[in-house]
Amino acid sequence: MSGAYRQTRVEIPELTVEQRCSHMGEILHSYDKEEAILEAQRCLQCAMPFCVQACPITQDCKGYIDKVAQGRFDEAAKITLLGNPLATVLCKSCYHYCEEDCVKAGRGTSIAIRHLKRASMQFGSSDLLYVPLPSRGEKVAVVGGGPAGIMATWELCLRGYSVTLFEAQPFLGGQIETIPKYHLDGDEIEVDIARFRNFDLKIVTGKKCGVDFTPEQLMQEGYLAVYLAIGASAPGLLKIPGEELPGVFHALTFLLNSNHNPKGFLGRTDRTTIVIGGGDVAMDAARTARRFFSGPVTVAYRRSWEEMPATEEEREGITLEGVQFIAWRAPIKILGKDHVEGLLVARTELGPPDARGKRAVITVPGTEEVLDCDTVIIAAGQVADLDGFPKELDLKTPRGWPEGKGEGWACGMEGIFASGNKSIVYAMSAGTRTAEAIDAYIARKKGRTPIPRPHPFGEGPSVPLPTGYGEPSWTL
Repeated sequence: MSGAYRQTRVEIPELTVEQRCSHMGEILHSYDKEEAILEAQRCLQCAMPFCVQACPITQDCKGYIDKVAQGRFDEAAKITLLGNPLATVLCKSCYHYCEEDCVKAGRGTSIAIRHLKRASMQFGSSDLLYVPLPSRGEKVAVVGGGPAGIMATWELCLRGYSVTLFEAQPFLGGQIETIPKYHLDGDEIEVDIARFRNFDLKIVTGKKCGVDFTPEQLMQEGYLAVYLAIGASAPGLLKIPGEELPGVFHALTFLLNSNHNPKGFLGRTDRTTIVIGGGDVAMDAARTARRFFSGPVTVAYRRSWEEMPATEEEREGITLEGVQFIAWRAPIKILGKDHVEGLLVARTELGPPDARGKRAVITVPGTEEVLDCDTVIIAAGQVADLDGFPKELDLKTPRGWPEGKGEGWACGMEGIFASGNKSIVYAMSAGTRTAEAIDAYIARKKGRTPIPRPHPFGEGPSVPLPTGYGEPSWTL
């Protein structure tokens, strides 16, 4: 049967349920070359590439899949890297919005687009160096070494800007570094950043904006623009009694230290754990706790399983790995004197609809109960850490991360911009749009026209979108 007529994807190699909880190693493994070619040959090469339109960075997945189908992995790797400087990270961790819009899903399973990206990077020559325009010595500061900041750095350096990238942690990656090692188990971020070696780029780690320097100081030091890509790095709080007790972890801190300092941070392993929350971060925390701690792990969520915002991949993960789930529970108090001794919860239900027809979750009086545990992990979202930032920036934080209110996310202080977004690839898209706005701002100041993104490997003025590409199906 011709590949295009096969409706089900080539099975992705993965660890068994018994193997996966015994260590933090990677669950999904790569296709071999033959498997990748067979899977890529299922692609219809649609005239209207819905997969590309669904990607926030307009990754030409149609293009690299075509090359993989022909066994031309070097060309596939190059196409992958043309618009994606974090391809080594994303080929293992992207939420693959492209697959949701794949037409093959209508009668079978979508093309394994993310896994074919991985095949292109693994079997093709992916150790390429980006080629920037000659440096003009025009300085831009990027604050935040996560996906938005790295993408903006790439965009600006390609255009010939001299960029200094500041990161508060001792390493780059931002929230990429909170992704558990069963998804990213190696040095993926370092491999991607190594392609930046030709850039006029200085990386400064261990320096936090608002503490070690301010945006105004950077402007006074001669930077023509500053991009604040600090994301939502502070944990959201439940604001319930007992949240400060030993044995309470906030999910992002827990995940970061599980990757970088597990022995020094986690301490004893004979823990009974409850994770509060229903998003992907909560699922990651629960699955990580399942690997590090010998006791049972339970996720408690205030709505139903069906309403939980976590992706299907993460839901399947906690189910297979033996994480328990309790729906319709809201935390009331974390119990204990010198350490966590339990979690007081109440049953919840949907209240009456408001003026917009939305039904909020309310607690049911008299339904309180104690869930036994000695460890609580709170995954209640994240907020921006804006300590030390001047109010004159006039930032807004409607979705957690800070954004400028002006055109192109310009802030209240001239030359300073701020943006971010909800996932790696969406944050990268925000970084691109902000870099374009910064380039346009500096171009106006210098009396020239903005510079379109040049060909990343120096082979022409730009890279055209795939044939047939129309309006994107995503919004920032």
